[in-house]
Amino acid sequence: MAKLVVKSERPTLMVDPCDLEKDLTGKVAIVTGANCGIGFVTALQLARQGATVVMACRNVEAGKKAAAGAQEELEGKGMLEVRHLDLASLGSIRTFVPMLLEYHERIDMLVNNAGVMNTRKGRTKDGFETQIGINHLGHFMLTALLLDRIKLSAPSRIVNLSSSYHVATPAGPSRIDLEDIHFKNKKYNGWAAYGQSKLANVLHAKGLAKRLEGTGVTAVSAHPGFVRTNLIRHTVPLIGTFLQNTILRPILARWMGQIEPWEGTQSTLHCLLNDDVVNHPGAFYSQVGGYTDKEVNGGWPMDSPNPQANDEEFCDLFWDLSEELVKLRIDLTQGEN
Repeated sequence: MAKLVVKSERPTLMVDPCDLEKDLTGKVAIVTGANCGIGFVTALQLARQGATVVMACRNVEAGKKAAAGAQEELEGKGMLEVRHLDLASLGSIRTFVPMLLEYHERIDMLVNNAGVMNTRKGRTKDGFETQIGINHLGHFMLTALLLDRIKLSAPSRIVNLSSSYHVATPAGPSRIDLEDIHFKNKKYNGWAAYGQSKLANVLHAKGLAKRLEGTGVTAVSAHPGFVRTNLIRHTVPLIGTFLQNTILRPILARWMGQIEPWEGTQSTLHCLLNDDVVNHPGAFYSQVGGYTDKEVNGGWPMDSPNPQANDEEFCDLFWDLSEELVKLRIDLTQGEN
C-alpha cells in the first residue's frame, strides 16, 4: 500500500514498492510531454519495468536526447520511443494518432501529462485560449482518437495530470465559464486560465469514467504536488534558468514544499500501477500539499473541494462543449474499423 514519507518536515505520498516491481513487458504506454520533468521520469520508470513507452513530445530533439541518455540504464528491459506531438494543433494530433496505431497494436496506459502554466494571453493554432487548448482540448481529442485501441487493450488506464490549482489559484477559486472559456469577453488572467484548464482535466477523467463503465478502462486524474519542473518558466520568465535553479528553487523547496520530479511522479505511478485504482473510476488522486486551504492535504484518492468538479450535470455540459470545440463526436458504442 502507499505510504506517507516525511522528508525535511515535508510529508510525501510514495508508491508501494511492490508496484514498482511489476513486470510491464509487452505493455505499451504513451506519455505526453515526456521530454523533461515528471513526464520523462514517469516514462523512464515504466520502461525500467519493461514497458514500451512512446514519448509524445513537441520538442523532439529534447526528447531524443533524454531517451538516449537513459538507454544504458534500461539494459534492454523496456524501450523509449520518441514521437512528435504538438497539443496546440489539432492537425498535429490527427497526424500523430494514425502513425501511432500503425506501429502499436495495443495501448495499455495513456498519461496526459503535457501542459503549460500561467502563460501570457495567446491562442493555439486552432484559436483556443492557450492553456485550455493545450492542457485540456488537445488531450481530449488525443484520448478520443485513441479510445478504441485503449478499449481493445483492456484492462487499461488513462491518467490526466491535473493540479491542486483546479480548486483555487492566486487569482481566486477556479471555475469554468461555459460561455467564455477562451476569455474573449472578460479580462485575461493567466492563473485563472490555468485553474480552469486543470479543472477541465478533472472533469475529463470523470466524463471518461462515466462513458467507459464496463469496458475495463479506468480513467482518473492526479495532482503531482508542487514539483520542480520547467512549468515555472512562464511564471517567472525574466530571471532565467540559472537564477531559478540557484536562488528560487531552494526558496520554493524550503518555504513552499516544492518536491523533486521523482516525488512528483508518485501520484501518476500509483494511478497506473496500483490494483486498487480500478475500484475508483473517475477519482482524483492528490499528492500532499499545494492547496490554498491548509485543511485540504491530499489523498489517494480524495474528494475534490471544487463544487464544479462534483457536479455531474455540469460535467456532461462541459463534455458536450469539448466535443463541439474539437469537432469530434465520441461514440463509445463503436469499435475500431
